[in-house]
Amino acid sequence: MEQIIAAVRDFPGALVLAPEPGGDFPELAWGDAFFYYAPDGRLPQNTQPYGTVVTKNLPGDTASDLDPPGRWRVNIHVGRTTFSELTGEGAHDHAVADTVLPHPVYGAHGWICVVNPGPRTTDAVLRLLRAAHDDARARFARRHAHRGGS
Repeated sequence: MEQIIAAVRDFPGALVLAPEPGGDFPELAWGDAFFYYAPDGRLPQNTQPYGTVVTKNLPGDTASDLDPPGRWRVNIHVGRTTFSELTGEGAHDHAVADTVLPHPVYGAHGWICVVNPGPRTTDAVLRLLRAAHDDARARFARRHAHRGGS
C-alpha cells in the first residue's frame, strides 16, 4: 500500500489526502488515501478523486471483505472503455486478491479495483493510476482554460 501511495505522491501535481485520527476528516476516512490532481496543493472543490485506497469495509461496500487485518483495496477511475477491456462480462468475486476487478459499487461508472495488489497487478495498478492522473490533469486544464485560467 505504501509503495502505491508513494508512487502517486511523485506524480507531478498530485495531492494525496491521507486522513488520520484527530484531523478534520471523519473517522470513517482514517487510514485511507484519496488521490487528486491539484497543482496548487489545495483540495479541489467539486471534484472526485481519481483513485483511492481503502482499508476497511464501508457502509454499502463490503464485498471485498476488507475488515480482516492486512486487507486493503485500491480503486481507480479508468473510464468505461478501459473498464470493459479490463473486466469483461460476468460475475466477479470481489474478495479475491491481486486481480483487477470491477469496483463492487462504482463499476458502472468506470471504476476498477484491486484487493491487495501483488506480483500480478502492481505494475498495472501503477500504470492505471498514472493514466487516471493524466486524465485528471487534462480535465483540470480544460476547466481552467474555459474559465480563463481562474
